[in-house]
Amino acid sequence: MSTLTIAWIALPFFVGFIIYLLPKLDRYLALGMAVASAGYALQLFTKRSPLTLQLLDNFGVTLAIDQLSGYFILTNALVTTAVILYCWHSGKTAFFYAQTIILHGSVNAAFVCSDFISLYVALEVIGIAAFLLIAYPRTDRSIWVALRYLFVSNVAMLFYLIGAVLVYQTHHSFAFAGLRGAPPEAFALIFLGLLVKGGIFVSGLWLPLTHSESETPVSALLSGVVVKAGVYPLVRCALVLDEIDPIVRLFGVGTALLGVFYAIFEKDTKRMLAFHTVSQLGFILAAPKVGGFYALTHGLVKSALFLIAGILPSRNFKELQQKPIDTGVWMALVMASFSISGFPMLSGFGAKVLTTKNLMPWQVIAMNFAALGTAISFAKFIFLPHERREGQGNIRPGFWPATILLIGGLILANVVYFEAYTIANITKPLAIIAVGWVAYFLIIRRSELKLPRVLEQFEHLIGGMSLMLILLFWMVFA
Repeated sequence: MSTLTIAWIALPFFVGFIIYLLPKLDRYLALGMAVASAGYALQLFTKRSPLTLQLLDNFGVTLAIDQLSGYFILTNALVTTAVILYCWHSGKTAFFYAQTIILHGSVNAAFVCSDFISLYVALEVIGIAAFLLIAYPRTDRSIWVALRYLFVSNVAMLFYLIGAVLVYQTHHSFAFAGLRGAPPEAFALIFLGLLVKGGIFVSGLWLPLTHSESETPVSALLSGVVVKAGVYPLVRCALVLDEIDPIVRLFGVGTALLGVFYAIFEKDTKRMLAFHTVSQLGFILAAPKVGGFYALTHGLVKSALFLIAGILPSRNFKELQQKPIDTGVWMALVMASFSISGFPMLSGFGAKVLTTKNLMPWQVIAMNFAALGTAISFAKFIFLPHERREGQGNIRPGFWPATILLIGGLILANVVYFEAYTIANITKPLAIIAVGWVAYFLIIRRSELKLPRVLEQFEHLIGGMSLMLILLFWMVFA
């Protein structure tokens, strides 16, 4: 198993370079690698004990693979597979598929790291690969958005690296457990880096512009899996260190409320989905023990929603209310929206119930408001007009295979938590959804309120990072 794991981690990078040598096989090699990752993830759920690999004993460089890793790796595999299927007939070059698989491999590596230095390497590779994919169209706009993402990411990782060095100075080990007993500064610096990379709370306000302005398949990758590379270490640290758990939960609640507040009033489809990515990352952090399952359901549904949003006739909700969309596309949109809203028969329901049962008492009211905001936000999609159309129109040939894979995954993932299907558990989400729909029709649909975007401006992102660092210092010293 140890040899298989090392080979599985290294293989995507090898395949990525092979794609350059065999460009005619680019799609097949990329698809094969994503399917192999799915197979590896599924066999992790049959293992009763976690696998730990000591790579450098004296430095605490360790890989830890268990069911939590399995959920995140499976999310990466399914989302990457769907994106490759979506792009199958799009004429993407070998460069695109190579970078996609390198990104896939580096995200996988981040999901098995149990120390700060190997995680740093994985996150830096993720940043470079994501930058190249965001800039892939080579337009002035895409290059600026990519450079903006890269600069913010690199500044955050500089803080992170200083924190990792402080941990090593204290324990002569980079292991996650080294946060216990490390200087408070180490905690603050490491967490700032992870909060930025994961798109958490105000540190994640770089995310809406980046995800909404990227190409549709890249948006699906970014929101589906890439930001989770910053979330996973926070979840793992919360599980390893009890004293960190309340802080992670607090950021989870703040993130869920901030993201959903912006999403409710957003008039642009892709920006609304991007803000909702911020909010849903908060749900993952709010209950770290079950964060893996929530990450899986969110990754599948958000990738599906971005792929669907990419073929809608407009990004403006006001225009979409006047332009009926194809009924088949609308049905896929409704199923994905139902799942993220917590409707039964889709895995989003089980994930929300499981998360609710693992909340602390002080979190419950706030997270119920976040769930209500989710129902309000996705009512915008659910109640769009639709009509049956002949032919495919502007639908890509790979759209339906990708969408069916993702929505099928949402249906099959119900097997994880069948116990959720009780009268009490079903009644509460349905009531929240009903109240959300009423609020949408009575208030939000008629609202013309536009929230300011000043905090998303480049110079303010760096300023916000500084303020967040001060907040983290205050929290750890208090």
